Amino acid sequence: METRDELKKRWAKDISKFLVGRKIIKVTYQDDKALEEFGWHECGVQIHLSDGAILTPMRDDEGNGPGAIATNYLKLEVIPVI
Repeated sequence: METRDELKKRWAKDISKFLVGRKIIKVTYQDDKALEEFGWHECGVQIHLSDGAILTPMRDDEGNGPGAIATNYLKLEVIPVI
């Protein structure tokens, strides 16, 4: 069984293959169609990448709702759920 540190390193390596080098081409909040697809009532931010991938933060691994994003960018502390 992997330790927490080993698991974090493995996941970071695997995810890096998909994210490193991609460009963010657009940022939106979910539209009504996306809300219906996710089964949510609140809108989460969507980060659109150059390869067509869309990143949508979730509250948890089960997708029980959209998630906010903490950031250290200037005075913006949180990218909120709407």
